[in-house]
Amino acid sequence: MTVTKWDARAYDQDFAFVAAYGVELLDWLKPQPEESIVDLGCGTGELTARIVDAGASVIGLDADADMVAAARERLGDAADLQVADAHDFSVETPADAVVSNAALHWMPAPVEVLGCVSDALRIGGRFVAEMGSTRNVATITEAVDQACREAGLGERRWPWYFPSPAQYAAILEDAGLEVRQLDFYDRPTRLTGPDGLNRWLDMFAGDALADVPSDVLDRAVEIARPALWREDAWWADYRRLRFRAVKIA
Repeated sequence: MTVTKWDARAYDQDFAFVAAYGVELLDWLKPQPEESIVDLGCGTGELTARIVDAGASVIGLDADADMVAAARERLGDAADLQVADAHDFSVETPADAVVSNAALHWMPAPVEVLGCVSDALRIGGRFVAEMGSTRNVATITEAVDQACREAGLGERRWPWYFPSPAQYAAILEDAGLEVRQLDFYDRPTRLTGPDGLNRWLDMFAGDALADVPSDVLDRAVEIARPALWREDAWWADYRRLRFRAVKIA
């Protein structure tokens, strides 16, 4: 399974909105003192730190070693931070909760992931997450696809899994995770700077675009501009799925 490599420093500096929006998940998670919580796809640990501050005992898992190193720099020994594949992870003692922000759509085998999540939870434990959903960043990917077709390049193989709410709810319930709350919504997201879309493509789609010349990417940006440039900024067309589920079996 291909693992995307991340620039942890650029992620924190240029894409701080990922963690900032993740803070809203805490209202759904409601971490309590002395609870055990797994942060699945913990990244550089900003959300993890807030859960630690709530008094919980946290295990942070991420597939990228640089992200985990950045999280360790941020948190020290305040959390148990591990490099781990979400498709094949386990914990010694079932947790009270698993939380995941902007990570599940990077995991292409959801049945495997949710099986591990279910196994990691005690009965009655909760799974709270936010991820990309149907047609997330579709304007961006369609602009790139059009530019690639014009240049005679092949179809892009985008790295993400963006399910519909119904699709993901069915997989959750098959894993013994009963959906208690679910929101599906548009969340236009402001990118930083006049080159914000180019930098977004480099950070989040670099592997898929490794063979695409810069002039073709410039053409993709030109195609996307009428839809995504306003108020002197780029706005990524995010669509999000947020849910809270409880382990019942």
